Amino acid sequence: MRLPVPGPSDLIAALGKGADQVDALLGAGPRMIALLDQAEELVARATAVIGQVEVVSTRAAAAIDQVEVVSGAAAGVVARTSLVVDRAEAQVDRLTPLLDGLEPPLTTLQPTLQALADTTHPDEVAALVRLVDHLPELTARIENDVLPVMATLGSVAPDLHDLLAVSRELNDMLAKLPGLGRIKRRIDEQQGEDGTTATVRE
Repeated sequence: MRLPVPGPSDLIAALGKGADQVDALLGAGPRMIALLDQAEELVARATAVIGQVEVVSTRAAAAIDQVEVVSGAAAGVVARTSLVVDRAEAQVDRLTPLLDGLEPPLTTLQPTLQALADTTHPDEVAALVRLVDHLPELTARIENDVLPVMATLGSVAPDLHDLLAVSRELNDMLAKLPGLGRIKRRIDEQQGEDGTTATVRE
């Protein structure tokens, strides 16, 4: 579309047509200047819009990059999840035969376990826990104190047997001495009475 901007030929033609045409031509000057100002303003606005479009385009490119990064991370998570699922399936495959094998004995023991659960008092459970806590100390004492003594019992037994034999012989010799037989019988009777009394008290 051609803008109504008068040129030299228009000016000459207007001079030939009269003063009215000259006035009209001269009046077009301010309108032309106003149009030029509007055109500059439109160019400035277009430049600003183009700048905004470039900013939006840059932001869109950055957003696309972020989406690609997130997509890559999501792909990694999916891959790790698949690995975990595969491992879980492998564990399930290993545990299934074990559970199938344990089911019959557990089914058989179920009444016993139920009776044990019904008859076990919390105090008994607490005592069992304390016993388990003392097991290391008990094991150490048995290994350090009891077992060495039991190992020596084999050598002590013959000595005790000989000591009892000597005691019997000495008792027989004392019984044969004059007067000591009656004293021995009196001691035996007193010991028998003491033993009877002790038995009754118990």
